[in-house]
Amino acid sequence: MSRLSGKIAVVVGGHEGIGGAIARRFAVEGATVYATSRRAEEGDAGHGAGTLRERRVDASDTTALAAFFEAVHSEAGRVDVLVVNAGISEFATLNEVVEDHFDRHFGLNVRALLFAAKAATAIMPDGGSVVLVGSIAGEIGTKGYGVYGATKAAVRSFARTWANELAPRNIRVNVVAPGPTDTAMMAAASDEVRETLKKLIPLGRMGRAEEVASAALFLASEESSFITGVDLPVDGGMAQV
Repeated sequence: MSRLSGKIAVVVGGHEGIGGAIARRFAVEGATVYATSRRAEEGDAGHGAGTLRERRVDASDTTALAAFFEAVHSEAGRVDVLVVNAGISEFATLNEVVEDHFDRHFGLNVRALLFAAKAATAIMPDGGSVVLVGSIAGEIGTKGYGVYGATKAAVRSFARTWANELAPRNIRVNVVAPGPTDTAMMAAASDEVRETLKKLIPLGRMGRAEEVASAALFLASEESSFITGVDLPVDGGMAQV
């Protein structure tokens, strides 16, 4: 039986990369998935047992984000599962950081995530699930990614608090934390950077977006019904051993 059969899911930042893999997997597992992106071509398509509905939304625009959730509520009546994946990661050491770099990272990675969670849980029935896409960068000190790492540490903190606040409604809140993952964003890195990263990963390779999607599916489904407030690394052991 499909693990998300009949569920209404929203994936904020669900067009490509990790978010796209999550959106497609959820649809295959029976969900009606609303996937947002600034670059999405709007339309609906069948995927396995479910449907993928792509919507063009700039998650950093909280007015547009609120309008999107109002539209989902009008069309579907509720949101059973929320995944927030939208985010940016750009290099800047402490002496290179400028206000725009800080504001864009916290605006999308933290502020948008907060208001997406607020809007979704307002229309989420008891027993729903929230999965936030964090990163092992929130736990380790990667040179040049201090602002990005700080945003992901904030995501981890939100998950703990919201798991506590939403527990009376049996809404579970968890984080899936990828390590280096072979997506288009990572493809832009030099061969030297990619090889250096691989050497830091005990399993000797970067992850695949589909592997992160499998972890997100576990946290979204009833298979993790007694799990809330956790941070699940999908990093090949990079930050674990």
